Amino acid sequence: MLPAAAGYDRAITVFSPDGRLYQVEYAIETVRRGTLALGIKSKEGVLLAVEEKARKLQISNVTQKIFQVDDHIGVAAAGYIPDARTQVDHARFFAQSNRLIYDEPVDVEGVAKNIADMAQQFTQYAGVRPFGVALILAGVDKSGAALYLTDPSGTYIGYDAVAIGAGSDQVTEFLEKSYRENLTMREGGALAMESISLVSEEKTGTRHVKMAIIANDSKMMRKVEEEEIEEYAALAKDKTANRSA
Repeated sequence: MLPAAAGYDRAITVFSPDGRLYQVEYAIETVRRGTLALGIKSKEGVLLAVEEKARKLQISNVTQKIFQVDDHIGVAAAGYIPDARTQVDHARFFAQSNRLIYDEPVDVEGVAKNIADMAQQFTQYAGVRPFGVALILAGVDKSGAALYLTDPSGTYIGYDAVAIGAGSDQVTEFLEKSYRENLTMREGGALAMESISLVSEEKTGTRHVKMAIIANDSKMMRKVEEEEIEEYAALAKDKTANRSA
């Protein structure tokens, strides 16, 4: 850190002379160091995929980075996962309150904005630290499939496809070239597997990948079983081979 900026990272409430909040930037760096998470919209719904580096004796069917907020909304996280649990609990309370008050499912954007508002609060008060996690919110509401990203600064943005975590810059570049609006869910799953394989240290098997899907017709989040992930991986392998040929 430059001498002129020294000391400005000690309190969240102090801007540096060049207009930066270093604690927020440190939190965003925590997200960049987390394992990859991504979301992809298709014409049939929306898909979440994460890479989880499990230990040998760890129970692999328990997902640490994908959460369910409501029947029709799921979340994938990258960064400091205990912070993600806190934000997800907050989002669940908001979603259930919406059902009790308005007797209808909450909009995906409404949940994204609520989480972003919560994150922003933790960038302006002394004695707290920013949340060290970014969330990809995916769901299907009355407007159709939706995909949003929230980050530690309190920003929320809608996407057709988005990646966060380690290697996300490379994956984002790949998605910009490969994504199409009329993707089927099967093609979206294959694209997710291709994206993860680009930056993952694991080049064989699918044990390190977890997925969830919210379909347009059911509007219900479901966990993707390992057999289905293996099908996506096989399709991704064929597409990669054809692209190299």
